[in-house]
Amino acid sequence: MNTGVKITVFAAALAATFGTAYGVGAAIDPAAPDRAPTAHAAHDRPTPAGHDGDDGHDGHDGDGHGGDGEHGGDGGDGGHADTTPAGLQISEAGYTLGLGTPRLAAGEKSELRFVIRGQDGRPLTSYRREHGKELHLILASRDLVTYRHLHPTRAADGTWSTPVDLPAAGAYRVFADFTPDVEGATGLTLGADLAVSGAYKAAALPRPAATTTIDGYTVTLNGGLRPGGAGELTLAVSRHGRPVTDLEPYLGAYGHLVALRSGDLAYLHVHPNGEPGDGTTEPGPEISFTATAPSAGTYRLFLDFKHHGTVRTAAFTVHAGRTPAAGRTPASGTPKPANGEEHTGGDHQH
Repeated sequence: MNTGVKITVFAAALAATFGTAYGVGAAIDPAAPDRAPTAHAAHDRPTPAGHDGDDGHDGHDGDGHGGDGEHGGDGGDGGHADTTPAGLQISEAGYTLGLGTPRLAAGEKSELRFVIRGQDGRPLTSYRREHGKELHLILASRDLVTYRHLHPTRAADGTWSTPVDLPAAGAYRVFADFTPDVEGATGLTLGADLAVSGAYKAAALPRPAATTTIDGYTVTLNGGLRPGGAGELTLAVSRHGRPVTDLEPYLGAYGHLVALRSGDLAYLHVHPNGEPGDGTTEPGPEISFTATAPSAGTYRLFLDFKHHGTVRTAAFTVHAGRTPAAGRTPASGTPKPANGEEHTGGDHQH
């Protein structure tokens, strides 16, 4: 057998091997969409989500974070000099996210461990508490179908850990959202890849929709994202056809919103306009946000809201920078999605 034939046979065998299951190697980013880097916004934010109280929240599959401003876009004050969108870097400003468990198995309850190393290379042990938490952890599959919002526990040596059970094999992204308790420090979101082994089946990104349902609640989205400029989004919560007017404060807000860009998973953390107890913000049914998308493209929005002691997560697919369809009335120049999206939900964990 000549050399060319040997190479061809080897390549065919390799392709067959990886076609049956997702390997446990480190995840590789898919082709990134429309990258138009923008500055990080200031990190003065409430933080996501828990379930039945102020503990960690494990979001629904397919469906979370949210004060006045955003993190990861270019619309906030006091932006970083770095122009890379949040969540795309494992290191920033001298801080590094180190995953102690870069691989997990699908469908098995495991412990995810990680550290944040400071500028001196040692695990960081001093964090600013923001809305009751030192650090907020987001887990999202690359296809943006599985989503988790967690609040891990920190040991005295600076190691963070949290139980996690991911239902599907594939490539995931881990986001650590925090502010070091150091003079002059600003908020950071560091990201790292996580591989989940098992039988892999590709999932399509849900279509854009104006409504989604979760546990008997219907959430309606009006408005959308604008690339490079502030856009208004309003999310209205109803239950059994009646507006919910008694949303409960969760970590200092009636809603928390995270947006992830399809492809590279650039991270955008948006604060709601107003907060409980400010004299003007009503506890529902509407929660409003102002956000700036770092570029044109497709995004997945995750909204956490709390009612009757439980935090739930609703998800939407939106397009930033698309021309509005005829007959629609978008907010801030972005089309209002159509076609209802049914969301079946997943598990919450503390």
